[in-house]
Amino acid sequence: MIDLEIKPILESKPDNPSNEAVASPDLTENTTDNVSDNDETNTANQLEEEKENTTVAEAHDVIVVKNVDIYQKKILILSDVSFSVKQGEMLYVIGKTGSGKSNLLKILYGEVPIRNGELTVAGFNMLKIKSKNIQRLRRKLGIVFQDFQLLYDRSIYENLKFITKVTGWKDRVKRDERIEEVLNLVGLKTKGHKMPHQLSGGEQQRVCIARALVNNPEIILADEPTGNLDPDTSLEIVKLFQEISKKGTSVIIATHNYNIINQIPSRLLRIEQGKVIE
Repeated sequence: MIDLEIKPILESKPDNPSNEAVASPDLTENTTDNVSDNDETNTANQLEEEKENTTVAEAHDVIVVKNVDIYQKKILILSDVSFSVKQGEMLYVIGKTGSGKSNLLKILYGEVPIRNGELTVAGFNMLKIKSKNIQRLRRKLGIVFQDFQLLYDRSIYENLKFITKVTGWKDRVKRDERIEEVLNLVGLKTKGHKMPHQLSGGEQQRVCIARALVNNPEIILADEPTGNLDPDTSLEIVKLFQEISKKGTSVIIATHNYNIINQIPSRLLRIEQGKVIE
């Protein structure tokens, strides 16, 4: 279990050229129409260019991996790993059990250090990151586990309150508003008073997703999030991740649930024989 005690740390129109022709004894009616048409074309081109530039600006890389080797203790398990993830993108990491999916996620949240190559996560250089900054990095991440890792001696509200406490929320009103917001987002608005054991497995996983969302993360890393769930509930959980990604949070799901992948297709990273293949 990782250490969750972390510290805190979204068009303007172009000048609209007048489409009104200037009266001039030298201009014919056709010339006036051409001026108007040209102005409209230029305006349309400007708008299209602005749209393209905005799209490029919004779709920046939040994760960049280049030529990284991943070790489990002293054993090389994945070699020469390279890929990138854009803001708001959802992708699957697939592979057999024991292929290295979890370790791939662990280098992204700093649980497993890297020894070579380049790795940038949410603006942090993971090759040079200091231990004190690992906690700052994790505030930008939301992590969802297969086994939930909830606190079973307190209510759902108290579980989320605990996260806000250790991440430094001081304003109680804003804290409670955020807890209500994330519970509503995952479909558990009326379940905050319940204890974890009073919820189904799917509901408990939704609580984990709410917990991951509390600090408005740039990236969610989900390690086999449907591993303990039935097929229908698994589908609901991945649909929820899909909706979250559409709101601008990047989502990486490590899974071997090929049924889900077929029903909700997205970009794939496949792990085979110690390599990550796109």
